[in-house]
Amino acid sequence: MIKKNKWAWAWVPTLYFAQGLPYALVVTVSVIMYKKLGFSNADLGLYTSLLYLPWVIKPLWSPFVDLKSTKRNWFLGMQLLASVALLAIGLTLPTNIFFVTSLACFWMVAFASATNDIATDGYYMIGLTEEKQSFFVGLRSVFYKLASVTGQGLLVVLAGTLEQYYGDNTKAWSMTMICAGTLVLLMTITNFFTTPKFETSSSITLEKPKGFFEVFISFFKKPGMGMAITFILFFRLGESQLVKMASPFLLDPTSVGGLGYSTSEVGTIYGTIGVIFLTVGGILGGILISRDGLKKWMLPMLISLNAPNALYALLAITGTNSAIAVTGTVIVEQFGYGFGIAGFMVYLIYVAEGNSKTSHYALATGFMALGMMLPGLISGFMQEWLGYDGFFIWVVLAALPAFILLKFIKYPPNFGKARETNE
Repeated sequence: MIKKNKWAWAWVPTLYFAQGLPYALVVTVSVIMYKKLGFSNADLGLYTSLLYLPWVIKPLWSPFVDLKSTKRNWFLGMQLLASVALLAIGLTLPTNIFFVTSLACFWMVAFASATNDIATDGYYMIGLTEEKQSFFVGLRSVFYKLASVTGQGLLVVLAGTLEQYYGDNTKAWSMTMICAGTLVLLMTITNFFTTPKFETSSSITLEKPKGFFEVFISFFKKPGMGMAITFILFFRLGESQLVKMASPFLLDPTSVGGLGYSTSEVGTIYGTIGVIFLTVGGILGGILISRDGLKKWMLPMLISLNAPNALYALLAITGTNSAIAVTGTVIVEQFGYGFGIAGFMVYLIYVAEGNSKTSHYALATGFMALGMMLPGLISGFMQEWLGYDGFFIWVVLAALPAFILLKFIKYPPNFGKARETNE
């Protein structure tokens, strides 16, 4: 008999690292890779933002994850599929049809990763009590973001080093993607051994939806759902555009408003001291919500998430490419993301409360992905139209609707607080 919270310190980090790495490779690293292979910012923003689509429409198949097999089987299978697709990207990059094949494989990784998200988040809610869900939300956010830093940090450093060594960007990125696929495969094997079989334990009661359409109807019938969805869509409006153009901003030459950093330098900045502040921010966010409840920290966390936008605008306006200034901006961004996203994830858990938690959480995160995809689609065009300085000013302004909407959403003030009954 397996009880809730078993081995949580072992499987929460590895499971969410395996969730975050494919996402980072699809959403962020693909931007850098195609940039180094000669694509324009407009094309980067368009094609790579369309890769968000699987995360937007994942609620359409989330009931099947609830109804068929176990969450554990689903996430292990999807992680394995993602690793194979990443290896295929690495092997096909040197071919003449690399763009079509690599984009098709990125789509495969995206669908596998989106399905893995559904199963992983469902497993998290099954395997942990409510107070432990709040306590570990910071840790899961840290390892999710650490996976992103590994992708856009360490793997990009590797790609930059190989670019210099071979003098061939295609060969460098081919080998980098093979390494990425191997890393995802290793994480899949690790999760096979660290994740308990909660769903087969007689001590844990599972809530299964009665039917496919009931999942959707019950979600939209929840009180205040219209305002909740609006808030979810706008919560990351600024960040969704910044994340697409931050790397091109650092990589572009100063003659076009960029900072002129090399691939390795960009990877190093994201993969060094920023990791420490990311970890501190994420863990601190989870602990504070667990101690005080969500209400007290929601506004400070929203500010924390969006404050770095202004620093990017300052870099662009002044043209400062000082390593200290750029690294400082990334430090604030990483801490702000780690601290700020903790509150948002706990709010999504609240939105998913009740029957069909797995599918309802997938619906909530699907709307979150839509709020990332749509602004991302136009981010490259906006940057080319406004220039980097104007673009980052626009990003700062785009964060304002979330602050207005925050006043209108409702949730129990003590939601997520350890050892207390929610109001």
